[in-house]
Amino acid sequence: MNVFDPEALSRCMSCGFCLPACPTYALTGDEASSPRGRITLMRGIEDGTVPLADPSVREQASMCLGCRACEPVCPADVPYGLLLEQWRDAAWRGRRTPWLVRPLLALTRHDLLLRVLGRLRRHARPGPRRHPGPHLMLGCVERVLFPGVSRAAQAIDPELQPGRGPGCCGALHAHNGRLGEGEAMGRALGGRLPGTIVTTSGGCAAHLAAVLGRDRVAELSEWIVRRGLLPRARAGARPRVAIQDSCHLRNGLGVAATIRTAVGTVAEIVELPSAQDCCGAAGTYSLLRRRDSARVVAPKIQEIARAKVDLVVTVNPGCQRQLRTAVRKAGLRVRVVHLAELIGGALGTPSR
Repeated sequence: MNVFDPEALSRCMSCGFCLPACPTYALTGDEASSPRGRITLMRGIEDGTVPLADPSVREQASMCLGCRACEPVCPADVPYGLLLEQWRDAAWRGRRTPWLVRPLLALTRHDLLLRVLGRLRRHARPGPRRHPGPHLMLGCVERVLFPGVSRAAQAIDPELQPGRGPGCCGALHAHNGRLGEGEAMGRALGGRLPGTIVTTSGGCAAHLAAVLGRDRVAELSEWIVRRGLLPRARAGARPRVAIQDSCHLRNGLGVAATIRTAVGTVAEIVELPSAQDCCGAAGTYSLLRRRDSARVVAPKIQEIARAKVDLVVTVNPGCQRQLRTAVRKAGLRVRVVHLAELIGGALGTPSR
């Protein structure tokens, strides 16, 4: 079969450096649930010895979080995230798409409904139709679930103008068996929003950077550090803050330091041992595999409880929703906020 990029697939040396970095291997201890094991399956699919309908193919395509934690530790630079997208594009095509994912993918293509819901939720108001940039990407999920994030981002830098029209970049589609559609949506968004696109979602940033080029995309922490938009350092008592990195942002784009630079101006950073590890949200993962998602986030919630922090800062809406839900279930008196809300609040700009 011609499913995978042959050069990318051939890079894997089966060295095993990826195993300790893989959250699902840590959960199961099963070689099949590691990047090396999954690449072995991919090679079987490619040479025709393993059919796409094989139960192990469907199970492992679904069980992988897609966090890409294996990529930074790989000595051969295997682009595992790309291979996973190509795998799901073949295995989840058409009617094989998980039924829980289908309505979500459809919703993100429903432009009018997203605009109406976003306006009702009072996301940042769109700017002029012919604004040359920089543009603030409202996104699809975030504008509805966390509209205060875009308002806070725009308050931090009034030059950031949300683009009019559809907001979905296609990352959700690319990660869930619609790779070509996701790439087309990213290119279309780039055509509608000329100049720099600033995102408040790590997953969207990584996808758009892959489709449009790294020079077109900036994550919010990169943008505010680059532009010198940080608030003045606070004197006296400062809140204790833990950071949850975005997997795609850290592992795909290498963005982590600017987040800490931004947070460090207004708070005392308490580094969690698992700050760089996936929280279990992983796009649609928390819908498709709730039990596994809960197992992934549980140790992180224990760390948060032991750290006695006041806030947990996220840079991705999926992580924000996952951690808010888990913190509430655990009965912790900890607020989970987006970086934009933390910095916006420090500047005296309410995000709610």
